[in-house]
Amino acid sequence: MESKNPVFSRTRRQAGAWSGPAPSPDMLQNMYDSPSYAPPSRPAFRTMTLDDVVVRGFLTLGTLVLAAAAAWVLNVPPMFAIVGAVVALVLGLIASFTQSTNPALILGYAFFEGIFLGKISQLFEGAISGIVLQAVLGTAFAFGAVLTVHALRIVRVTPKLVKFVVAAAIAALGLVLVNLLVGIFNGVGLGLRTDSPIGWVFSIVMILLGCFFLLLDFDSIEQGVRQGAPEKFAWQCAFGLTLSLVWIYLEVLRFISYFSDGD
Repeated sequence: MESKNPVFSRTRRQAGAWSGPAPSPDMLQNMYDSPSYAPPSRPAFRTMTLDDVVVRGFLTLGTLVLAAAAAWVLNVPPMFAIVGAVVALVLGLIASFTQSTNPALILGYAFFEGIFLGKISQLFEGAISGIVLQAVLGTAFAFGAVLTVHALRIVRVTPKLVKFVVAAAIAALGLVLVNLLVGIFNGVGLGLRTDSPIGWVFSIVMILLGCFFLLLDFDSIEQGVRQGAPEKFAWQCAFGLTLSLVWIYLEVLRFISYFSDGD
């Protein structure tokens, strides 16, 4: 009786065309058990590249700068800047704690943060001419310096360093909150945000913390590219870079104001 199994039918046809001895049962079984050909599998997603981070970084920073420029030129009321700061804080916390890669969330943070930065920069510039340009140049210098430190492996990012930076940031933000609360009663708080030696030192510490976070961002980008992270992770990298640069800019702006005479 002829078998209905197409594998064996094909085998019989091949065996009929075979000019040599007929294949043994073991050979037929091996042919039956062997897997069929399948093309090499492809990854389910495109992996992140450095170019992806650069493009998304420009989009995020570009949104922030355009929003800041609009807030400055349109001279938005201070209340708009306060609302922008609150919304940016909420969106930033969501993006940070959920490690979100949602472009709308991250660009939304950049937009509202830009409104706040535009207004506060306008106020500083009105009091001290040229301070915004100095702060921008200072932030750019910090970015270049940290990038050089990372590229030359002068400071290596280790789990211990990450824990130290995060703990220091939590402590610093805690001091800022205490300073605000005490300031409600005595008007100056702990003196952390005053034009005094303790204020200068605290601003320097905050700038250094921002630079260390920038170093962690560079390491995260490098590890993501090396380990084949999904392309969408580039949005989280762009968000981290923007957050660190905003931190450094605001602290540099404040620090320069301590040593600049108003108009």
